[in-house]
Amino acid sequence: MNKDKKTKISYDSESDVLRVEISKQPIDYAKEMGNIVVHFTKKGLPVYLEVLQAKRFLTKTKKVLEKARIPEFAEKTA
Repeated sequence: MNKDKKTKISYDSESDVLRVEISKQPIDYAKEMGNIVVHFTKKGLPVYLEVLQAKRFLTKTKKVLEKARIPEFAEKTA
């Protein structure tokens, strides 16, 4: 297995930032897209993601998935 392909996910509760490291390749530039910052290589490949205000983002995402009735994300009812 190529070590460069391991994805690492971390969350900083103090700053409420979810970080996703996609690869260990060098970062050349970043683009902010709303509350998401994507870091790219010189070739334009995504290397690293930061989700700002992660709790809010994940709560909204969960609600969208529940409305779409995707079973694995839907609230369990008793």
